[in-house]
Amino acid sequence: MQHEVASTIATDLNLTLNRVSAVIELLDGGATLPFIARYRKENTGSMDELDIAAIRDARIRIEELEKRRESVITSLSERDLYAGELKQQIDAATTLKDLEDIYLPHRIKRRTRATAARERGLEPLAQLILTGTADASQAAVKFIKPDVDVNSVDDALAGARDIVAEHINEDPATRVFMRNLFMKKGLLESSVVKKNIEQAQKFSDYFDWSEKAAVAPSHRLLAILRGEAEGFLKVALRPPQDEAIAALQRHIGTKDKNMAQLCAAIEDCYKRLLAPSMETELRTQLKQQADTEAIHVFRENVRELLMAAPLGQKTILAIDPGFRTGCKVVCLDQQGKLIHHDVIYPFTGEGKAAQAQKTIQDLVKHFKIEAIAIGNGTAGRETQSFIADCALTPAPIIVQVNESGASIYSASDIARQEFPEHDITVRGAVSIGRRLADPLAELVKLDPKSIGVGQYQHDVDQSALKNSLDDTVVSCVNRVGVELNTASAALLTYVSGLGPQLAQNIVTYREENGPFASKAQLKKVKRLGPKAFEQAAGFLRIYNAPNPLDCSAVHPERYNLVKQICADNATSVAELMQSKEKRSSIDLKQYCNSDIGLPTLTDIMDELAKPGRDPRAQFEVFAFAEGIEKIGDLHAGLSLPGIITNVTNFGAFIDIGVHQDGLAHISQLADGFVKDPAEVVKVGQKVIARVLDVDEKRKRIALSLKKG
Repeated sequence: MQHEVASTIATDLNLTLNRVSAVIELLDGGATLPFIARYRKENTGSMDELDIAAIRDARIRIEELEKRRESVITSLSERDLYAGELKQQIDAATTLKDLEDIYLPHRIKRRTRATAARERGLEPLAQLILTGTADASQAAVKFIKPDVDVNSVDDALAGARDIVAEHINEDPATRVFMRNLFMKKGLLESSVVKKNIEQAQKFSDYFDWSEKAAVAPSHRLLAILRGEAEGFLKVALRPPQDEAIAALQRHIGTKDKNMAQLCAAIEDCYKRLLAPSMETELRTQLKQQADTEAIHVFRENVRELLMAAPLGQKTILAIDPGFRTGCKVVCLDQQGKLIHHDVIYPFTGEGKAAQAQKTIQDLVKHFKIEAIAIGNGTAGRETQSFIADCALTPAPIIVQVNESGASIYSASDIARQEFPEHDITVRGAVSIGRRLADPLAELVKLDPKSIGVGQYQHDVDQSALKNSLDDTVVSCVNRVGVELNTASAALLTYVSGLGPQLAQNIVTYREENGPFASKAQLKKVKRLGPKAFEQAAGFLRIYNAPNPLDCSAVHPERYNLVKQICADNATSVAELMQSKEKRSSIDLKQYCNSDIGLPTLTDIMDELAKPGRDPRAQFEVFAFAEGIEKIGDLHAGLSLPGIITNVTNFGAFIDIGVHQDGLAHISQLADGFVKDPAEVVKVGQKVIARVLDVDEKRKRIALSLKKG
């Protein structure tokens, strides 16, 4: 069975069978995606995490199909139906849709009109209508039986048509035909629910909308379905009715002797049975496609945000701005530890502004502040101007930080555990400061949906979204690596092979025994066994460890190999790290064997060249245009520096420092044609945007990134 599954996946994904089998074996052994991709390249042919995830997900789909097949077989076997041609069809079904189509006529279902007609003995008459071997209208006389409520020819024909309609509806070939017709000809149509028209204005573009469903952009489909869910729109996903019925009649074929009866049954079948069923299927299929696209967009946005350049270990003064309630100020040491907090009131009177200025000056001097992080919410730009007027010396860098989700973090269990003695205002300011120092380490504490970089993220399949985002967070954390002696439990949770309990156990061990001196010491952590150590160790770092390999991504399972290489070349690990000449002089091929190949050896040499290197970009200071702080300061033609805050299928949202992101439509992202916005812009990218139009009343800003 395992071989058959691997073979099916290899064919479907166009991958080599032995590589797919290797991935499945590793997954079954408890290996994680990052571990397989990084440390088992010889087994997989250097597959990346996306290919490995695709194998994992394909296997899950196959398992779901087999589980459903077993259920169907059980049901049929209990009724002695699992035999002959039906058995062959059930066994041969390769998709859930095929399986359900085959099973539909035999499904145990509630009582239907066709069921009642069969009980009244009208099945033979229905067959006459289908085959056309005799005139059903004349034959119907024989079926008049008042004792079973067939009182006339019309009663008999009506019952027979009910049977014919159900027969057509349950025919697998007919369902495939209609499924294709709905996909090819189906229209996505929406109209306003008139009693709710006043509240539905945000969906006004879709009050009278029609387009081919198959080509409707995912964001538009999700927007329309949201309007329907909120009770503002009526939505249909069907081909033109007359065209569909005519196509169904041609597919079935009409018999001259019973044309009127058969056509009536076909029309009834379409309206009452097939159309609702096919519309549900089409909705499901298009929604799944839209979900997949939206989740992909969200996943890539989150990846860019998590992999944003860190400022690094600096003393930081962080401010959560506010007008009337004041600005919450915290000071963090180079490890992100809270060392002071205060509140200043720069916007509630001259006296308090002067006092606030002195407080900032004193804090910067006393704590030797190297950077000031200011939240970009309400009063953010005004606070930035206030700080700039403080004439701080030496002048720290001043950075506006995206504070999306900071309030959610401040009220979370993680925040309460970190700062049990402080209120949410202090926690929120700490989060802003830590985001500047290390975005990844801080953002992993949040549900990614609250970060604010999605496209209809609350409308898509939440389970699929969570799985995709979890994969993304795990991928980013393990790609960067985690410092074992400073990482929070929240960050350690995402390290390959760990999870919440082991992460907390590591922190507890660290608190009770002091910093880890080596990765091997991890084996002393409660419940951290050999498998967890194998999966996690390569992604952990101990900077300034006695063994220099412990600060690198070289896996402990290869430490002896590195020592052997050093011994063979009369050098030390430290010298090998420092000398390019010594590394380049080593013939890696002589160390290849059945377990270790050139991919692993090359990775080891690359890691020795830059041990523990952070793959993220270098931090660059960014500043919004001075004097442009609110939407009223904008006018068409103005060019401003901005930061991409969200990328969607229809364009990119850009923060230009006026408390309201502008939108650069996909047609305005580049001088040439753009098919996919993600190909030309990324979340966090710094750009120069030109203002095209400003609608201050609706708070809409149209921007362009075109140079021409």
